[in-house]
This record gives sequence, C-alpha cells and structure tokens, in this order.
Amino acid sequence: MNAQTIEGRARCFGDDVNTDYIISSRRKRDSLDPQVLRQYLFETTHPDFAQSVRVGDLIVAGKNFGCGSAMEVAVTAVVGAGVRVVLAQTFARTYFRNAINNGLYPVECDTSRIGEGDTVRVVFGEQTQVWINDETTPLHGAPIAPEILQILNAGGLVPYLREHRTL
Repeated sequence: MNAQTIEGRARCFGDDVNTDYIISSRRKRDSLDPQVLRQYLFETTHPDFAQSVRVGDLIVAGKNFGCGSAMEVAVTAVVGAGVRVVLAQTFARTYFRNAINNGLYPVECDTSRIGEGDTVRVVFGEQTQVWINDETTPLHGAPIAPEILQILNAGGLVPYLREHRTL
C-alpha cells in the first residue's frame, strides 16, 4: 500500500467534545449543505472558530471526541470547513463511523504534545505516523485498515460504492 500524507495547522480542543458543541442540533433545520453548516462550527463554545478555520486545518482533541448524539451533521460541518483529519486520543464510536462514512480521517493517537497552531503531518500507510513541527520522532496512531483507507480516500462510503460498483 502506498503511503498518503495530509498536513495542516492544528486547532486544539480538550476532552469530551460533544457533537452539540461541534454544531448545535438546531442548525440542521437551517440546512444540510456543508458550506452553510461550516459557519456554525463550535459557535456555542468557540464563537470565533468558524471564521478562523482554514481549509486544510486539522482538529486535535483529547478523549471521547464526538460524544453525545449520533447526528451525522457534526461530521458534515467539519468536512464543509475543509478539515480532512481529526486527531484525538479516543473517539465516540458513532462519530468515528460517521467520520469514515463521510471521508473525514479519524486518527487515534496521543495528542498531548500537539499545541494550537502546530504544523502536523499525518502519514497513512502500513502504520499511521503523526509528525509535529520539525520533531524527529513521530507519534504512532492507531492503524487504519487498508479497506477503511480506501473508503476515506474516495471521500466516504457513498463515493467509494459509486466508484467500485460492480453491476
């Protein structure tokens, strides 16, 4: 399997980032368009985040990222903002699965050394390696199965199934 690299600026959060903190459930009544939803990212906990997030940024968090309700819109809004990777010590299982289904790379690793604004490079391959700034030793992320990486690389489950349709 060929290695793939995604690099970006770290945007840091703590433990127990609830899906309602990512985007309020009432916002899904406004629209399901990712470009509309992105403007509401973290509006109740980090009101300036939506305006400051840049395409290519990575979200970095502690334990239990995406806990709370199982609303898929909490992934849709992150993807709509141009974030391709979330690194966390652990994920709520439903958020983890929704991330894969929507092409958002969920990487489980020790995030304690990553600070706001750090440059983080994630290398996916036989192993998942996370490089911080110019450090010479990477963090090791939980491995992602090659089949899951194929789904992520396709942009999520639906694009993957369209690409690999065998009718």
